[in-house]
Amino acid sequence: MSVARTESLGTQVLFCGTADAFCSAGAAQSAYLLRGEEGTILLDCGATLLASLKRHGVQPAFIDAVAISHLHGDHFAGLPFLFLEFVYRSERKRPLSVFGPPGTAERVSQLFATYYRDVGTRPLPFPVDYVEVLPGQEVEWQGGTLRAFRVPHQEREVSLGYRVRIGSRQVVYSGDTGWTEDLVLHSAGSDLFICECSFFHTRVQHHLDYLRLAEHRHEFSARRMVLSHLGDEVLARREEVEFELAQDGLCIRLE
Repeated sequence: MSVARTESLGTQVLFCGTADAFCSAGAAQSAYLLRGEEGTILLDCGATLLASLKRHGVQPAFIDAVAISHLHGDHFAGLPFLFLEFVYRSERKRPLSVFGPPGTAERVSQLFATYYRDVGTRPLPFPVDYVEVLPGQEVEWQGGTLRAFRVPHQEREVSLGYRVRIGSRQVVYSGDTGWTEDLVLHSAGSDLFICECSFFHTRVQHHLDYLRLAEHRHEFSARRMVLSHLGDEVLARREEVEFELAQDGLCIRLE
């Protein structure tokens, strides 16, 4: 399903990648494209991102900014391939903003140089504006604002969720996270809450399971809540899930 930059369509959210790190059920890794009248932002950029964009008829050149939730490969390893696309196919000249937790600029640069030592160690023909954000910080991007909040996923490094204002709409993205009451707080009143759900019943500290979310379902006040980052355990029992489940290619229009 193609996603066009058209004023009459308002804000659109395309689910480019909805699986866990293992690409469960053949789905792509984490990537969510938000497009509004003033700009386009990509939330996370899994290694499968470029294939997903082209499968769904999206021109990568439309992307104005990328917000990385944390520095695990299934959430940021697609950036070098996006850069490669901009160098050899789209011939990008305008800046690309890349938001992420501390260490993002160094890790992305290292990964690009590892993948492609020749082009990855030379200056790119377009500016990459890295903005490393801390929990509680709000930054501006071309189409609105981005507020980061910390989520419990990694022990030492920072993992972030985001509340994104795009035009007049608010989209909240949990990133990868264990259970925290802050999810209820940060998603309150949003137009769309994209919430991870890696498991059905298995309970761990650094990911969410469906049964835990079901316990707290009455606390959430987002207008629409979609579970994503889905693992085999959830997908095998999807008929028992009472939340909306994401799938690659799902396109939501926020009007």
